[in-house]
Amino acid sequence: MGELTGRSPLERVFRIALLALAVLLALVPVSAASAAQPKRIVAVGDLHGDYQAWLTIARAAGLIDSGGHWAGGRTTLVQMGDIVDRQPDSLKIIRSLQQLQKDAARAGGRVVVVLGNHEAMNLLGDFRYTTPGEFAAFATPNSAAVRDRVYEQNRAALEQAAKATNPAVTAQQVRDAWMAQHPPGWVEHKLAWLPSGELGRWATHNPAVVKIDGTLFVHGGLSAEYSKLSLDEINRRVASAMASADGSPATILYDPLGPLWYRGLVTRDPDAEEVRAKAAPPAPALTSDQELGTILTAYRAQRLVVGHTPDRKGIEIIDGGRLARIDTGISRAYGGPLSWLEIIGGRMIPHTVGRTP
Repeated sequence: MGELTGRSPLERVFRIALLALAVLLALVPVSAASAAQPKRIVAVGDLHGDYQAWLTIARAAGLIDSGGHWAGGRTTLVQMGDIVDRQPDSLKIIRSLQQLQKDAARAGGRVVVVLGNHEAMNLLGDFRYTTPGEFAAFATPNSAAVRDRVYEQNRAALEQAAKATNPAVTAQQVRDAWMAQHPPGWVEHKLAWLPSGELGRWATHNPAVVKIDGTLFVHGGLSAEYSKLSLDEINRRVASAMASADGSPATILYDPLGPLWYRGLVTRDPDAEEVRAKAAPPAPALTSDQELGTILTAYRAQRLVVGHTPDRKGIEIIDGGRLARIDTGISRAYGGPLSWLEIIGGRMIPHTVGRTP
């Protein structure tokens, strides 16, 4: 305090007060200052192979810059699954999200990709909705030779199966039919989506359900039956079924009450009703409001965000703000509005942006 000697009593009191204030400010934790800024979450619904739609949304939401690099800072992005099928550019979207997962982490942000039923279908070899362009994205100069080798390795079995249906079919007809059904890139696509393949491993590690700051995110929905399990257990069962490529009717990957397919919270779900009708003893009937309350209570959450069931009217926030439907048919395959949901401090804000020609 010697430095205050010679100053007036008022000046000495003023400087002591400033020193005391400086000490107090130094003791305030850094986390308290950052806590004053509500966390920002951006959730984007089903994209189904429409890369241009994804870029338009990501730029409008401030997630990427003009070069496609992460610009979201400390934002958490949650993509709700069903990246693949119906349009040709699924692989481009996946590569973008994989890069952003790395970039966001370095910037203090986070990118979470929730597993959709169509990713599970691709891993299981269910390509009913996969487009020729998606196979072509995997084609290389060697694809024709690879495809020929695969056919030759399986030729005898393929011809035998074809002749069992049509004894008059020729070997050339069998080959031509198989080649038409398996375009260049099909083999490479199949290998990439195996549980041991690059995309299969990536999809297997994506959660089926995640809770972030009081909000649950799941592709299809959460049923009362599954709310008896912890989130960790649901994710463990899904990952196990993916890793073993369990495509049996009883698998969690196809269960109408499971997280990838359940629609009962947003619409009538005949498949789920059929499963419930066969349960012994039958489960008590719940309204969608009651079921949602059961789920939120089970996981101590304030709200639930789902995709999977397209609603071309736009994002709907229902049930007193406890449930958000954000699959708006973003892909050109559906022609719905380009949308994203912003969550700041528990407040849900829907956004739309015009489609780029």
